[in-house]
Amino acid sequence: MTDQNEQLSSRDKVLLAAMQLIGENPGAKLSVRAVAARAGVSTGSLRFHFPTQRALQDEVLTRLYDVVVSEERIHDRDVPARDRLVDCLRQVVAPAGVGAGAREAHRTVYEQFIASEPTEQVREAYFALEREGRRRVEYWLTVLAQEGALAPGDTSRRAKFLLAVLDGLALERALPSDGSILQSETDTLYMAVDAVLSAGTS
Repeated sequence: MTDQNEQLSSRDKVLLAAMQLIGENPGAKLSVRAVAARAGVSTGSLRFHFPTQRALQDEVLTRLYDVVVSEERIHDRDVPARDRLVDCLRQVVAPAGVGAGAREAHRTVYEQFIASEPTEQVREAYFALEREGRRRVEYWLTVLAQEGALAPGDTSRRAKFLLAVLDGLALERALPSDGSILQSETDTLYMAVDAVLSAGTS
């Protein structure tokens, strides 16, 4: 452990260790022993802060999303609702980049979740990732609904639609292109957001 890590609380050491392990292997189950060993804390200390593996996994994924995806943008009422939602959604696909970065991200997803029949551990890891992504999008839609920018409706269904669009856009970033991927992506995001914002208003 570095001097800087020594200054962290045991809870933060656990979270940092778990984030490192997920970064190294997104499909890995967060083993209590492995995380505790990486963090340099006892398993009892880890269990004190996170009584279940799901509690630990959910907290880690929330923290990772906080780094990648800002919650602040959706609250900026000086910007039209559709632009805010597009900006939030763009944050989800942007980190992998375009081309080589996107291909590497897809290679990791393929190897972890698709290449072979998923084990229960891999399924749990995938569902945790999917759950946190859906929670974020549902939160953004709820904020817009509370503002009156989104008609009442099935937030979960709308979030699932937007996440399917993001999956397609992320794949498109990894494929060869003869035009501007980012311009096409922007057009697609606006079409998807407009479809969601207008749902139930006609």
